[in-house]
Amino acid sequence: MASELRDNIPAFGEGGDETQEVGLSNMSALADTGFANNWKEALILLLVACGVIGGLELIVRGFDVPAYTFPAPSEIGESLWHNFRPLYWPHLLVTLKVLLLGYLIGASIGILLAAIITQFPFAEKIVTPYILLLVTTPMIALVPLLVQKLGFGIQPRVIAVALASGPMVMINSATGFRRTDLAKLALARSYGATTFQIFTKVRFPLALPMIIVGLMVGAIFGLLTAVGAEIVGSGEGLGNRLMYYSSRIQMANFWSIIIILATLGILIYVIFYWIGKRWASWQA
Repeated sequence: MASELRDNIPAFGEGGDETQEVGLSNMSALADTGFANNWKEALILLLVACGVIGGLELIVRGFDVPAYTFPAPSEIGESLWHNFRPLYWPHLLVTLKVLLLGYLIGASIGILLAAIITQFPFAEKIVTPYILLLVTTPMIALVPLLVQKLGFGIQPRVIAVALASGPMVMINSATGFRRTDLAKLALARSYGATTFQIFTKVRFPLALPMIIVGLMVGAIFGLLTAVGAEIVGSGEGLGNRLMYYSSRIQMANFWSIIIILATLGILIYVIFYWIGKRWASWQA
């Protein structure tokens, strides 16, 4: 099912093989070189960012682009500065609550199912069709049905996030569990290790890089699903604010929400990258 995912294991070290492929299971390759090696590189990166923002400001001002089409970066920054606490912060907390609850449920079930199907091959035949169904079905489409059954509370969005993030965690975790060196398993059995000991002392540590990547991908999918669920079936949250500000043509506020969501996505990536550096750097 996931033969292509088994071809590469992500590396979280300082460097890596120049010929290493970049794929779904190796997202950390995007950050192998680090952010900046010295203050000169950091200064160049800062100047480039300022140039991009300043150039966009000049283009918007120079061509007199209407604010309802695309506001100037200065207007977006002003909106973030003045409105973050009173307007955006309460809805950000709602989105984070939905994301964290759904993600914890989905990730826990995903890792558990990955452990089960790698220990009991017949269980994989039972679970795989449903996992494929969840992966190929956009969970946002289920939100109206969940709202109809459960109401407009937080439960439908939490379930949608769990269903979106769980399969991603399970696929990557199962791939990591299967990549365990058979020689190490044989050595553990020769010393009389039980199945549980082999799993906790051999399989799980060796699968940790793939598990971390699965957790990262699951968190990003969870964030996207949480926002989508708030757009189609909620009266609160950042997704709801996107629809609200768009309908009222308050584009500075609209783009402020976009920036907040983009920042959340980057933070998710950075957090799991540093977790990988801390707990799976041995692989490099």
